[in-house]
Amino acid sequence: MFHTFQPVRTLRSLRSVKWLVSSLAVTVLSLAVLGVGTARGAASDFKIYEGFKTLARVFYEINVRFVEEPDSTEMVHGAVRGMLNTLDPHSSYMTPEEMAEFQQEASGSFTGVGMELSSKDSVLTVVAPIDDTPAARAGVLSGDQITTIDDKSTKDMTIMEAVKLIRGPKGTKVTIEVYRPGTKKTLTFPLMRDFIPLRSVRSEELSPGIGYIHISNFQGDTSSEVEKAISNLGTSKPLEGLVLDLRNDPGGLLDQSIKVSGLFIGPLMVVETRGRVDEQNMGYSADDEAILPYKCPIVVLVNEGSASASEIVAGALQDYGRALIVGARTFGKGSVQSVVRLPDGSGLRLTTARFFTPSGRSIQSDGIEPDILVPSLLPAKFKVTREVDLDRHLLGVNEPLKKEQDKSSPASEDEAPAEGEEADGPVLDKPLYEMTLTERLEIDKQLARALELLQNGRVKSRFTGVVLDSIHPVVS
Repeated sequence: MFHTFQPVRTLRSLRSVKWLVSSLAVTVLSLAVLGVGTARGAASDFKIYEGFKTLARVFYEINVRFVEEPDSTEMVHGAVRGMLNTLDPHSSYMTPEEMAEFQQEASGSFTGVGMELSSKDSVLTVVAPIDDTPAARAGVLSGDQITTIDDKSTKDMTIMEAVKLIRGPKGTKVTIEVYRPGTKKTLTFPLMRDFIPLRSVRSEELSPGIGYIHISNFQGDTSSEVEKAISNLGTSKPLEGLVLDLRNDPGGLLDQSIKVSGLFIGPLMVVETRGRVDEQNMGYSADDEAILPYKCPIVVLVNEGSASASEIVAGALQDYGRALIVGARTFGKGSVQSVVRLPDGSGLRLTTARFFTPSGRSIQSDGIEPDILVPSLLPAKFKVTREVDLDRHLLGVNEPLKKEQDKSSPASEDEAPAEGEEADGPVLDKPLYEMTLTERLEIDKQLARALELLQNGRVKSRFTGVVLDSIHPVVS
């Protein structure tokens, strides 16, 4: 037998209910005043209004009928998170505490284990580990799926919730368990939290006259650090070739990707953004003259972990014929996230536009195809994860066509052996960046190919200051 009761509410609780409903009503009115939905007409405005009426009713029913008095703030946060979770994998809601952490990360100074996360099939997935961090040193790979954090299941866990669990004071330990797709292996990584280095640029001389610059992510000082590296590499002998390594670079600040591109192509358009409103449709150009002579050939290394800002740089240099792109197809994160700070200190990280290269190619889902394909060093049968594999990802321009082709094909592009997505590689006893150059060239076939092309003078610059009509290898 079920019984219904008319609950007795305290004055404080009833005021809370009235406050919630009133707040939602004010929100609806504010949206109407601001003109939200006017681009689609009055019908859209009415649907928004009706939706908020339903939301207000749900808030009311929870406050009046739930067995215990709920936390109004937590309900608001949960409702907003729910809305953001219906969008793409890169849009998220941040509480005031999470917003502060996000701003700290953007400045490049934080403690953690050093990996970029996303979501695939509702499972936390590693986009790329950052070089010289606990995650990279332990052997975490792009595409690894995190199933537990300190024995806590990540099922239905948001990325921000996972970040909060993974981060902590320097010197403390966090243990993650990952499932490695393709290999059918579950691996456990005990990681010691550490200060994630501010340094995003490393450089060295590979051979006389041939320099190497690796960008691990795009931070506030990345362009100035790249500029210093170019100057230092050309001190003893003018550069006759450069390897720009963007592998496992998950991206970062848009303005830095534009400035870095400008160091090689000068004041030309680097990337275009396109969104739903006019103010999001913009072309972004570098401001300064190039500092590397145009006659100096460049090879850009990319792989499955190259995403966002690193794809912008690779795409621009490829479109202008300024560099030869070598490696594996990139991740395909071609979307713009705008951060909106809310009055209570919380924030929205909202996808507002797509990225396009100077020639108009979409980066979203498609990624950047290398001019010369050299498979990445990955475990046997390892299944690569890219943007196209993530939950609710924005469709790329060519994705619907590719999906139709895949339906009639026995294997998708990523599974085809000719693509070179999977490669048998040796078990490394230390990270590549800790090896001598000779050791690295024996194992790192992508770097070895880049160096061989430059040493033999096979990379020819086609740069004329305009976007090329066709994209093809600049190699003799």
